[in-house]
Amino acid sequence: MQIEPALTPPPMQSTPPAFPVKPKQIMGKPRTKKRDIPEGLWTKCPTCGTMIFDKELDENLKVCPKCQHHFAIGSRERIHSLVETCTFEEMDAEMTSVDVLKFAGYRGKLERDGKNSMLKDAVVTGICKIGSHRVGLGVMDFGFMGGSMGSVVGEKLTRLIERGTEGGWPVIIISTSGGARMQEGMFSLMQMAKTSAALAYHAKHCLPYISVLTNNSYGGVMASYAALGDLILAEPAAMIGFAGPRVIKDTTHADLPPGFQTAEFLLEHGLIDATVPRKEMKEQLMRCLDYFAAGKRKG
Repeated sequence: MQIEPALTPPPMQSTPPAFPVKPKQIMGKPRTKKRDIPEGLWTKCPTCGTMIFDKELDENLKVCPKCQHHFAIGSRERIHSLVETCTFEEMDAEMTSVDVLKFAGYRGKLERDGKNSMLKDAVVTGICKIGSHRVGLGVMDFGFMGGSMGSVVGEKLTRLIERGTEGGWPVIIISTSGGARMQEGMFSLMQMAKTSAALAYHAKHCLPYISVLTNNSYGGVMASYAALGDLILAEPAAMIGFAGPRVIKDTTHADLPPGFQTAEFLLEHGLIDATVPRKEMKEQLMRCLDYFAAGKRKG
């Protein structure tokens, strides 16, 4: 009897694997991959939103190449952009503020901002050359306590103005400030009168004073030396005034006009003489100094 071989059942096929879920897809919604951008390479313009390569921004003197927004720069950077190479002779470099009123937290803020800004106080002063002209130059720095004017700022600027008067040189002060330094009380407020008196004596000797206003320029600085220039220049869109727009609006309960307290608004209403882009500032100052020097020779 012939026995037929048993039929071997076909191999069972495994259930096909479920469609794998891709890492980029959760619940049917694509997940965007965040790009890791190293810090210190790119800066986003707060006005137009453009991402700017930091090297390009530095080469453009911290001005956005697309919308011309002027970023804040430190006093050392500004000095480097204006003066002739190796001509800046700093004055009173070691002068520091004293917590004479024992104001709570003041000493700690001085130490913190000094470490962060690598400055002793909110202004750097010295004698230098801009073009062919020897001038006294003071440059404020918002990075040190908001550029606030305390006794050191007032003293350094007064000494600068007096040195310019003695040497027969023009004086240029570049301002950026939130106003008087409240931690020094009356010692801060008296700097307004002191700097103004020094400028009056400077003017009595028929010597020019150029004031350059940058963003922000407010408070006691604008109530004294920053507004006393024979020529007052400002960077585009700089905010300039005594009290800020919010304080004025809350006090007067009035709607402020468009562009209120911008450099362009103040130029239109006669407070300043010109708005000058940062990249053109050195050339403009040289032209002004040439004009003053020519007038002095004729006089």
